[in-house]
Amino acid sequence: MNLFAYLKISFLALCVLAAGCEKKYSPEDEAYVESIEMQRARKDSLMEMAENSPFNYKEKVEFHPLKYFDVDPKYIYESKLYEYATQDTISVFGTKGEERKTVRVGYLKFSRDGKEFKLNVYKNQGVDGQVYYGIWFTDLTTNNETYGVGRYLDFEKIDDKEHIYTIDFNLAYNPYCAYSAAYSCAIPTKEDHLNVAIYAGEKKFHD
Repeated sequence: MNLFAYLKISFLALCVLAAGCEKKYSPEDEAYVESIEMQRARKDSLMEMAENSPFNYKEKVEFHPLKYFDVDPKYIYESKLYEYATQDTISVFGTKGEERKTVRVGYLKFSRDGKEFKLNVYKNQGVDGQVYYGIWFTDLTTNNETYGVGRYLDFEKIDDKEHIYTIDFNLAYNPYCAYSAAYSCAIPTKEDHLNVAIYAGEKKFHD
């Protein structure tokens, strides 16, 4: 039996034990929850086994399955990208103290608990010269349930000002420095703090 089939059977068995598997979500949401659970299981396998994972590449780190909040479709939002008229190049710092340059391109908006929040989108350049975009943030779970530096979300910029992006906090993940001190990662600025608890995505790896 492969891993995915095992996880699916285990999930169904747990449902039977827990109040007869009462319907919590629509069929579409249930399919989404299952897809994220499968994705997490796949990531665990890669993190444990891949030679270039942060558990194996720079130094050997003892592996155990990554920790997550339960998948919750209520932590999915949609927003346009509101680009700044002036896209400033700013300095951020890595966890080893090094200065990095990044461009603050714009922001996404979402509402929770009756309040509106924004997530800055940054344009970065990798060591290979490739340009990529990303989001990093802290929230009220930071340094409690979640990693003390902050968490990241991937972002793929579309050349359409009217494009609607999906913000899925269930996909929020820890940078590599959360697992191994051999890595350095960008520290979110005070402008990247969300004054709300995001109980979704990845939790602390080390207790």
